[in-house]
Amino acid sequence: MKIKVAVLGATGMVGQRFIQPLVDHPFFELSCLAASGRSAGKPYKEATKWVLDENMPEGIGDTVVVACDPKEVDADIVFSALPSSIAKEVEPAFAKAGFIVASNASTYRMGPDIPLLIPEVNPEHLDMIEVQKKNHGWDGCIVTNPNCSTIMAILSMKPVFDAFGIESAFVATMQAISGAGYSGVKSMAILDNVIPFIGGEEDKVETEGQKLLGKFNGEKIEFADFKVSASCNRVHVLDGHTENVFLKTREPCTPEDVKKVMRDFKALPQELKLPTAPENPIIVREEPDRPQPRLDRGAGNGMSVTVGRVRKDSIFDVKYTVMGHNTIRGAAGASILNAELIYKKVLNL
Repeated sequence: MKIKVAVLGATGMVGQRFIQPLVDHPFFELSCLAASGRSAGKPYKEATKWVLDENMPEGIGDTVVVACDPKEVDADIVFSALPSSIAKEVEPAFAKAGFIVASNASTYRMGPDIPLLIPEVNPEHLDMIEVQKKNHGWDGCIVTNPNCSTIMAILSMKPVFDAFGIESAFVATMQAISGAGYSGVKSMAILDNVIPFIGGEEDKVETEGQKLLGKFNGEKIEFADFKVSASCNRVHVLDGHTENVFLKTREPCTPEDVKKVMRDFKALPQELKLPTAPENPIIVREEPDRPQPRLDRGAGNGMSVTVGRVRKDSIFDVKYTVMGHNTIRGAAGASILNAELIYKKVLNL
């Protein structure tokens, strides 16, 4: 049984990333594209500048864009690719009106009754939806996916956390320019350059993981007890965030132990065979110079993260490099996988 879905903020780069996999999706019928008032009323091909490598899906261009208004949108689930400042008002309005909001925006990620979800990491946090509905008097709900860099780091940490515990982590990111949007970084600023600052990014990486790896006690999330320090950099790469991760574990482990638990890691999305779930969430490579964005960002149709250079560290216990596609696994694909899990486990379809 297919249910209707819509994309809010459909004209932006992440909105375009939503559209591609939703066309001919086995669970979802893409029924509506919504955007700002200046785009509403126009055919999609006139309202947007298509910037992805693949062509715009056939027939999408003639779809008339509507406003981001619950009265204008015909859907059961809405995927939000809205800027955080706009999502602040729009997403609760949709939840109040009875829509399930699968959000890529950062606005409500750390809300005490908002699930912050990576389906392979904390699917049980979906139980918080009932608390959220009760607290706000909503018929619908908001479910968020984490920051793109957080997803790569925490997905790779999850099997280590489960097997050996984590006391502390340091993460240094090298983030692709697409993470800032099509017009986000001026070419003269990033060409031949590394920018060692991304506004608000380090705070997200340092705090979201504790919620993701925390436990839902029936009323709220009890945050996981470990510390994260992050240093985030923008680099001259189109797609694919690369991160150096350093872990101090609670139980002794070797690099071979870490590689084994990562290779063996599968979770509920793989068990349910969700359409967007990769067969292997974490791919471990042995080459000394992998992962690399150009070679590895497409792994698992962009939904796997690739880990390499797993080795001992002289200050922490183990260190490695992880890389993933920031606008697929780190954005649109993450929200779609969240919605697929909701389809199966909340809507019971």
